Amino acid sequence: MSRRDNLHYPLRRTLEKDGWIITDDPLILILEKTLLKADLGAEKIFTAEKSGRKIAVEIKDFDSFSIISELEKTMGQLQLYQWALEAQEPERELFLTVSRDVYVKHFQKPIFQLAVQRNKINL
Repeated sequence: MSRRDNLHYPLRRTLEKDGWIITDDPLILILEKTLLKADLGAEKIFTAEKSGRKIAVEIKDFDSFSIISELEKTMGQLQLYQWALEAQEPERELFLTVSRDVYVKHFQKPIFQLAVQRNKINL
């Protein structure tokens, strides 16, 4: 099993407190006969709509020595997950989760904002 980011369990508890049901931990995806694992799959029922909303969450702590290498790796990872979700579970939305500190420190930089915008990443 791969190493879990420091945010994994706090995020899971936060989602559960908000009414999300964790359906997969990790969420197993298959793309072209290759096994991929997103950190969490969750579902929340909105009673007003009487339909479900499903999400897949990738959690990153961006604690690598090279923050740009980590960004490159994350963008590629999210793209593979998105392709797999489109084939397996097109109704599931993909999200990238980072800590507030990482968001403030890195995601305000133009290169991060460009990556989020161009790749249509849900944060």
